Amino acid sequence: MAPLVVLVLTTAVARASGWLGLDWLDSWPQAVQVGLAAMFALTASAHFVQPRRRLLIAMVPPGLPNPSALVTLTGVLEITGAIGLLIPATTELAAVGLALLLVALFPANVRAAQLDVGIKTMPLPLRAAVQFAFIGAVAVAAA
Repeated sequence: MAPLVVLVLTTAVARASGWLGLDWLDSWPQAVQVGLAAMFALTASAHFVQPRRRLLIAMVPPGLPNPSALVTLTGVLEITGAIGLLIPATTELAAVGLALLLVALFPANVRAAQLDVGIKTMPLPLRAAVQFAFIGAVAVAAA
């Protein structure tokens, strides 16, 4: 739930800053880019700090190689995408990459919900709805 709260609040503050005269935030796509960057910076941090890192490793579906390395890789991809959203020349590429990452990581969330392992945030139907909202926000950011 914290990532959603960070996304919504940071986007709102960024958009309000645009209304107050910060020209580069004077559009919804740019405000959403800032909100997503904050959200992905938050989620990326969990990939590197205990106890969340251990919980993320537990969520990796069996059969995938080296869960620890995969958690590190996805954390690096999240922070890279967050930075990429804030650079106009890379915003679209970062948004596409983050959308693909959200889709790729969803099976780990399904596994966590079904087996009650890893980071427990919300029931699966709500988690799926939030995941679609994140993907929608990434689409807005790419506009």
